[in-house]
Amino acid sequence: MKQSAFLWGARKTGKSTFLRTLYPNSIIIDMLDTHLEMRYTKSPWEFRQDILHLKVADLNYPIIVDEVQKVPSIMDEIHWLIENTKASFILCGSSARKMRQAGVNLLGGRAIRYEFFPLVYPEIRQDFNLLKIFNHGLIPSHYIAPEAKLLLESYIYEYLSSEIKAEGIVRNLATFNRFLDSVTFSHGEMLNYTNI
Repeated sequence: MKQSAFLWGARKTGKSTFLRTLYPNSIIIDMLDTHLEMRYTKSPWEFRQDILHLKVADLNYPIIVDEVQKVPSIMDEIHWLIENTKASFILCGSSARKMRQAGVNLLGGRAIRYEFFPLVYPEIRQDFNLLKIFNHGLIPSHYIAPEAKLLLESYIYEYLSSEIKAEGIVRNLATFNRFLDSVTFSHGEMLNYTNI
């Protein structure tokens, strides 16, 4: 039996690169392709039809759906395909919360959930530099960048605008932004609530 899976993780942690490397023979459906996103949003059943028209040999590998949270309406189609065909899927994205809040079908135990994190110690063991980690962060592209300050600022802005603001997690974005600044000044020190 082939097993389907979710791979969730923050943006730019390397999920897509990891999957493309691990499964070079898999069909990859990238929802960052605006044409595909619009087509499947408008007609989710076309996703099922596209998978049913694949060659049998293509089903020997998991079908990777990247940025699946962009088109949550295809989850019912994926559910049907898992139950009625030999297809298995790796569903990759950055926001399971958004899908859960919308009441989207998360396959009810038919897919194993995995989390993908930024770099961890075994991945940087040879180049472990605590000062570099604090200054660059552990997002792979930021960690290897010679000067990561602009990348980090862009990432934080994107995180604040798309993840925090768009999902309504924080009501007062300006205050939350100031809180992040405060945390950076006290990072690594004894926590003092009065200072924060």
